[in-house]
Amino acid sequence: MADFIDKVKIHIKSGKGGDGHVSFRREKYVANGGPDGGDGGKGGDVIFVVDEGINTLSDFHHNAKYRAEDGENGKAKRCTGKSGQDKIIKVPAGTLIREYESGQIIADLSGDVTRVTVLKGGRGGSGNMHYATAVMQAPKYAQPGKDAQELDVLLELKLIADAGLVGFPNVGKSTFLTKVSNARPKVANYHFTTLSPSLGVVDLDDAQSFVLADIPGLIEGAAEGLGLGHDFLRHIDRTSVLIHVVDAAATEGRDPLRDIELINAELARYHADTANKRQIIAANKIDLLPEGKDADIITEIRKRYEAQGVKVFPVSTLTGEGLKPLLYEVWNILQEIGREPVVYAQEYFPETMLAKAQDAYTVSYDRKSGEYVAEGPLIDKMLGYTNIESEKGFAFFQRFLKENGILEELVALGMQEGDTVRMYGHAFEYYP
Repeated sequence: MADFIDKVKIHIKSGKGGDGHVSFRREKYVANGGPDGGDGGKGGDVIFVVDEGINTLSDFHHNAKYRAEDGENGKAKRCTGKSGQDKIIKVPAGTLIREYESGQIIADLSGDVTRVTVLKGGRGGSGNMHYATAVMQAPKYAQPGKDAQELDVLLELKLIADAGLVGFPNVGKSTFLTKVSNARPKVANYHFTTLSPSLGVVDLDDAQSFVLADIPGLIEGAAEGLGLGHDFLRHIDRTSVLIHVVDAAATEGRDPLRDIELINAELARYHADTANKRQIIAANKIDLLPEGKDADIITEIRKRYEAQGVKVFPVSTLTGEGLKPLLYEVWNILQEIGREPVVYAQEYFPETMLAKAQDAYTVSYDRKSGEYVAEGPLIDKMLGYTNIESEKGFAFFQRFLKENGILEELVALGMQEGDTVRMYGHAFEYYP
């Protein structure tokens, strides 16, 4: 059985666009054929898809790099290069994709969202067949393909459940889930038995059902990460109702009222919204209460919490006593507040933000040398692809500067005819 892993960092990269091709027709009896260099193919996308057969991120623990295929370069005879194959990455439902450095959400694969393209492949470059004009009938340059996009992302699984079981270890949460649903988590009489969340479907009469999760690791200090609590508290985020299970019989010498206070304090410390979720208290193990003591402890819990709108149900997960009324109360609350899962909005937009980085440039004036300076990835890349030593290549580069607004910004900075512009070791005199 695979280990449960619900948080993992991976590196993803789309495919680079293929370069446009430079070639000329070679035909019998035609001395100088026209340009026929084809376009480069588009690079493959990186796409995340929900797979209902997966319930953990454990596979990513062994493979941390995912890359789509590059597009093919263009070819002669106006042939376009083949597009690169997309990279499909399968994840469980409820997976959040975050930009690693900022933690901002790129996508939430929950609800109706089952497929999302996170990185788009680079566009293929235009071949030289596109650059023929009346005055330039034999262009010897083509457009390079657009670069690939790459990103470190954090995959984070937040279970999708209608209700969640919370409480200290060994209060009977796993037994509760086993008794009322189709889930079969491991159950034993020692602390920290459950090291992974468990999901089960609770079937009531009249085809009514809801999904219930056993959330492990909640002990005092869980919000700070003690007892693996911080790793598992995120699974409460999507639940609408919390069933707070407490050992009413105090079989381990703990005070039930104090336990409820401590768990609620941890929920509030994790996130205020979590503490404000609708809650029901399951006062468990009433079958172990001494004769006459059951009424006393249940009365105390009800006195303190029902005044706050929290209903208390005496139950026994061993005998099943009291479980049915509690489950119907959960169902009624779900109908009252709605059962739409929490879906997180997008905060980070890779296509826009990465494109800005790739196409970034700066213009400035160097007072010491008396020169204007233009730098940045966009300019550096184009210089690498263009033969500026040739007249036609230099004309192509000038058009690139104009079309991208770089010349306009230099003029706005004060550049005039005859001034020098420096770009990565190249110096040009400006003539409008």
